[in-house]
Amino acid sequence: MAGSSRTSFTKRQKERARQEKQAEKAQRKAQRKQEQGPPHEGPSELVITHDEEGNPQGFDFHDFH
Repeated sequence: MAGSSRTSFTKRQKERARQEKQAEKAQRKAQRKQEQGPPHEGPSELVITHDEEGNPQGFDFHDFH
């Protein structure tokens, strides 16, 4: 009987260590995400060009940076 309580104690220690490690990892991930800042959203404004008839022209890949 004495051996089984020792096993339970060891399991609790291992589980507690696993939970602490998981919490530390989540904290580091949140810190990295906060330091990284907001994601890049692209150009703030696109310029719409019109042809001779006044119709808007489409965008091509040069318009997006």
